[in-house]
Amino acid sequence: MKRKLFSVITLSILFLFPQDSNAQFNGLLNKVKSSVEKTAKEKGKQSVDNMVRKSNLKNSEKEEFHYGEHSYVLQGNIKVEAYNKHAAGRVTFTHIPSDYDEFEAVYQVLGKTPHGTAAMMPMAIEMYGRNREVGEKCIRLLCYKSNVNTVLSLLIDKFGSQESLSNDDGYHQRYLPAAVLEGATPQNGYNPTEPYTVNMIASVNKHQDMQLYDGRVMYIYIMGKGWDTEQRSIEIVKTSTSELCQIFNCPALLTQCKRIQGTWNGLK
Repeated sequence: MKRKLFSVITLSILFLFPQDSNAQFNGLLNKVKSSVEKTAKEKGKQSVDNMVRKSNLKNSEKEEFHYGEHSYVLQGNIKVEAYNKHAAGRVTFTHIPSDYDEFEAVYQVLGKTPHGTAAMMPMAIEMYGRNREVGEKCIRLLCYKSNVNTVLSLLIDKFGSQESLSNDDGYHQRYLPAAVLEGATPQNGYNPTEPYTVNMIASVNKHQDMQLYDGRVMYIYIMGKGWDTEQRSIEIVKTSTSELCQIFNCPALLTQCKRIQGTWNGLK
């Protein structure tokens, strides 16, 4: 494929440059060749990296728990202790938590890992969409104190009033939390596959220790088809005073996603 692409580009350049412009032609040709080879190497590296992530995820331990008839499965190897560029995480669940008590119980389990914590942010956003008061309590529990007001402000702006939300509203996007669930796309009305799954990979940014507080910040990408850049960055913090992680920063999850092209059926 690389040779074919290079041949096509070469023929195109031959038509653009006269034969007596050899130096200019050869210089541009070498640049094109270098660019094609670089692109091929980057795609090959991404392919290998994705295979490594999937392999690591397959071999990681699973933790499954239930709350009533709802089930949650945690899997992954994104660790607080050390950065691993090949690390990945996945959380699969049958339902959005029904109320604050269930959300808190789920957080006691998922909050022990960076990827489990990250996967709870779409749940909190959806709960805010259903009930502002309950959703705010969930956000205050899940988010680090310096991030709470930012998240609430973005949600107020993004969701507006409950009466203003509809599938046809291009700005107030009620379907926003579904945009990071596996299988959800603008074309299918952001209706994800079931059970719901949040897929995550380690960011290219390494862990950083906080300077003013006794804690560590970890960077994670949540994968979602709702944006051209499918990797939605989210920051997780773990302090020495808590056994659980928290959401330190997450504006990428609250930015405008692609406008829906179908009908959103809601989440269970």
